[in-house]
Formats: sequence, C-alpha cells, structure tokens
Amino acid sequence: MKKIVFAFLMVFSLISVNAQTEEELKALQGPKLDSIAALQAEVDAIQSKIDALPGWKKGAFGTIGGNISGFNNWYSRSAANSSAGNIGITFNGFANLMQEKYFWRNSLGVNLNWVKLDDKDDPNDEKDFKSATDVFNISSLYGHKLSDKWAISGLGEYRTTIIENFNDPGYLDLGVGATWTPQDNLIVVIHPLNYNFVFSDMDAVFESSMGAKIVADYSATLGKVNLKSNLSTFQSYKSSDLSNWTFVNSLGYTLWKGIGVGFELGLRKNKQEALSYALASNPMETFDTVDNDLQSYWLFGLNYGF
Repeated sequence: MKKIVFAFLMVFSLISVNAQTEEELKALQGPKLDSIAALQAEVDAIQSKIDALPGWKKGAFGTIGGNISGFNNWYSRSAANSSAGNIGITFNGFANLMQEKYFWRNSLGVNLNWVKLDDKDDPNDEKDFKSATDVFNISSLYGHKLSDKWAISGLGEYRTTIIENFNDPGYLDLGVGATWTPQDNLIVVIHPLNYNFVFSDMDAVFESSMGAKIVADYSATLGKVNLKSNLSTFQSYKSSDLSNWTFVNSLGYTLWKGIGVGFELGLRKNKQEALSYALASNPMETFDTVDNDLQSYWLFGLNYGF
C-alpha cells in the first residue's frame, strides 16, 4: 500500500513540476513575442520609407492550382472508366516608376485554367484539355503630381481572353482625369473623359462608347502576405447596357522560401457579354430580356512570390 501511495505522489509531483515549468516558459515567451512585434513594426516603417523613395518598384506573385484523378469500374459514375484533370495559373505583376513630379504605374494580371475529362468507354469524347477561366488584363497609368495625393492622369487599360476568342471581345479604355493616392499602396483613378473601345465580330451586341472610368487598386506586402485588390468600372454615357465592372482579389501567403498558398477571386458584371452568351441558345434575346447574372471565378493552390 505504501508503495502505491509513494508512486501516486511521485506522478503528482512530476505533473506539478511540468505545469510549473510550462507556466514559467510561457512567462518567458511573452516578452520575446512583444519584442518581435515591436521589431516587425520598425521593419515595416523602414520598408515604407524605402517604398516612398524615387525610382522603379517592381514585384510579382502567382498561384498554381491543379489536380488529377482516375476512375476504373466506378459504377456510381456515368463515366465509370475515366480520368480527369484541372490546371490553373494566376500571375500578378507590377512595375511602377515613382518620381518627385510624376509617376508611371504599370500592372499585368493573368488567370488561365484548363479542365479535362476523358471517358475511356467513349471513343468519340474530347480527350484534350479545354479552357475554363481565361482572363488577361494590362494597364498603364501616368500622372503629373499636383500634390502628394492628387495628380492629373491618363490611363490605358486593355482586357480580353488569350486562350480562345482573343480580342473577341476585347476592351480598350483610354481616358484622362485625376488620380487620388490616399496612401502609398492605394490609388483611385477618376476619369470622367474615357472612351471604351470594344472589339468583336458581333457588332450588333458589342458597341464602343464614351463614359466615365473609375479604378481602385490596392497592392501590399504585409509580412508573409502578398495582397492585391483591383476594381475597374466603366459607366457608359450612352446606355447602362454598355457599362461594366470587374473586381479581382488575389492573396498569397508565404510558408517557406517564397513558396506558399494562394487564392484568387474574380467578379464581373457585363451585360454585353451576357447577351452574347445568351444568343447562342436563344436568338430572340435582347438587352431588355437577358439576365445579367454575376460572373465569378476562383482559384486556390500553391503560390510563389517573386
């Protein structure tokens, strides 16, 4: 009996010692974490000063997502013997020239996605990869500074698809107005004089027009996080049917030596594209009858920051 009591006391003592040791270690850890946070704040402040210096500022990050799968005699599927694959790539890059009296901001955004389903029991099915998401956007903004936050500016922005139907449709915005820079990582473009050139074989649906262009762009590197958010809108003076907007958000988190995970979400409203798509199945559709549903895409996968 004494041996059992002694053993119990020994176990209890060990637990108490471990508990005390853990509390002591946590007490030592707290000030260290506070010191790291303070040092990181100083590093971020220095980096902000570096970013504000004149000269070229360049950066890029991208995401690759993919998966493959195979089925053999999987009878719950209509294609019991098949293989499937999905590959997606996004790229976001910028090259900005910052000077005392002017700036020149350039950006490129690409999102490409391919899918494949090979039904081994159907000799006539499509075995090649087909394009799914297809987004290409490039812009160039020049501004002559009136103050630290305001500038007279000119913008050129082109967006289309590149895997299929290149420049059909394609959109080219050229305009002038003002640019507001409330902080280094955020710019807001306000151009009341903008012409939206639309290139397409379907002249009855797609039409160019004059309107207002508003763009808000935020790009930042916050520790291990790369973030980019871009809202591009065009409001036609001729008709709201010719207006459109696109909102793209990209996020990359670095885990090891530039490699991490990334996510991109894109949203769009474009009535001309909605009508063009609807006419393929219903030739009687018009701008007044078509449903201009919200367009969207997303990609999640491995990320690499340059």
